[in-house]
Amino acid sequence: MRVSRRSVLRAAVTAAVPAWAAGCTSTAPPALAELILATGPDGAVFREIGGALAAALADELPATRVVERQTGASVENARLLRAGEVHLGLSSLDPLVDGALLSAEDPGGISAVGRLYDSFMQVAVPVDSPVRTLADLAGRPVSFGPSESGTEFTATRLLALLGIEVDARRMAHADAAEELIAGSLDAFLALTGIPTPAIADHLPEFPLRLLDLPAEAEQLAEAYPGPYVPATIPATTYGDLGPCHTFAVPNLLLARTSLDPDVVEVVTRTVFTQSARIAAGHPEASRINVRTGIATGQIPLHPGATRWFRSTKR
Repeated sequence: MRVSRRSVLRAAVTAAVPAWAAGCTSTAPPALAELILATGPDGAVFREIGGALAAALADELPATRVVERQTGASVENARLLRAGEVHLGLSSLDPLVDGALLSAEDPGGISAVGRLYDSFMQVAVPVDSPVRTLADLAGRPVSFGPSESGTEFTATRLLALLGIEVDARRMAHADAAEELIAGSLDAFLALTGIPTPAIADHLPEFPLRLLDLPAEAEQLAEAYPGPYVPATIPATTYGDLGPCHTFAVPNLLLARTSLDPDVVEVVTRTVFTQSARIAAGHPEASRINVRTGIATGQIPLHPGATRWFRSTKR
């Protein structure tokens, strides 16, 4: 008899071993038929972090088929979670608050596993470009990242706030870097962790600059209080590029609220005890830690995540 994928997903947990107390973990990994994690596009840190997390979860959940689903990133991931097409997904915080995509009153069945690390807005241009400010991009072809990405969401919000109209293109960061090198783009925006492969992989063969955004960062934080924080990309991030003044946005790992708490407890433990493995090669992502993990803003923690965080208290 053929079993439909929907039936498998509906069955979900087939042999979960319950925790005996709120502060304790299960004695054996829960058995879930399939666990789907929505990550991001090529050339983005979501893609690399998500892939490493999927590999770690496959080790921790040996009876489960862990599937990484590459996506446009934040907005698509939240949409897929709401539709029940994936179990876990990475997202920046800003599309999830202020009623932009979710709200505290109606989160669409989505909870947080925890806060991970911050993404930085990076606006890359060729080193010899006449573009010195965001305003200089008016009318020029610019990549806003993939459709339904956090970059697209934040870039659209930022340029609308500033009243700057550009020829906006939607493409993965890796593709945008290639188009910039080919001369088909004047700039690409990437709201992602640092260093992002889309920039690092092309230095020093194709020298780039990052636009400083100190005033723009202040304006965005004032207009939309909460998710945006003025920040500086350290000078050591991209070799000779030097520091860049911009803004940062927290990233969360999200889960369907209906996902078995025993499974989410394992996911949470994996994220915060194997962070060095998951964040290898990404200094900003190495900040994943228990102390900041519970700071998920308006998105409530999943009961399984709450259980694990409580168990770590001394």
